[in-house]
Amino acid sequence: MTKKNPVRPRDAASLILLREGESGLEVLIGRRGKGARFMPGRYVFPGGRVNTEDARPWAGEPGGDKAKRFLALKRAALRETFEETGLVVGEQGAPPGEAKGALSPIEAAYRALGLAPAPALLRLVGRAITPVASPIRFHARFFVADGRFAAGELAPCEELDDLHWHPVEGEPPGTMQNVTRFMLSCALEAWRGTLPATPPLYWHRGRRSLVRHGTKAR
Repeated sequence: MTKKNPVRPRDAASLILLREGESGLEVLIGRRGKGARFMPGRYVFPGGRVNTEDARPWAGEPGGDKAKRFLALKRAALRETFEETGLVVGEQGAPPGEAKGALSPIEAAYRALGLAPAPALLRLVGRAITPVASPIRFHARFFVADGRFAAGELAPCEELDDLHWHPVEGEPPGTMQNVTRFMLSCALEAWRGTLPATPPLYWHRGRRSLVRHGTKAR
């Protein structure tokens, strides 16, 4: 029998939004549909794979970060969050000029809310690579941002239901993968100022889950 080569991981990005709620710190989570190809029925943060369009700067986006690939990852996290939750993460800025072409849905949402895209608000807290045995694999980067900068109407979608702000001190309302729990702990370390400068990598050797520190961040 010919042994199949493992699927190559695709770049992906997720956004962990934290905010101070009435009962303490909260995180935005949702449940993937039972028919989803990846992590069905699991509670996750909004996110997904990086698209080619994520390499293009958005209207009104400030300059600054010269690492184009890293910016594409941040845009993917912001775009997926908008598509799955209805929220955009941005700051008040100078009114954008006339668009040179048609605006993408997320660009239009920023403009409608009078906000500027703010990739700089996102901080990388960890990376994760799906196990080799999985038929769908991602090299996912997890970012954290302050929920105070999120605007719009929270709106669950087909990909993510039971979407709500959940107290971080409580157990999730349903099944959550170990990697999701781990990345939440990393986000909380970043929130409290104790996360190492170089975020960890969560990976697998066979059936064992491993964490590697001091790896290249991007």
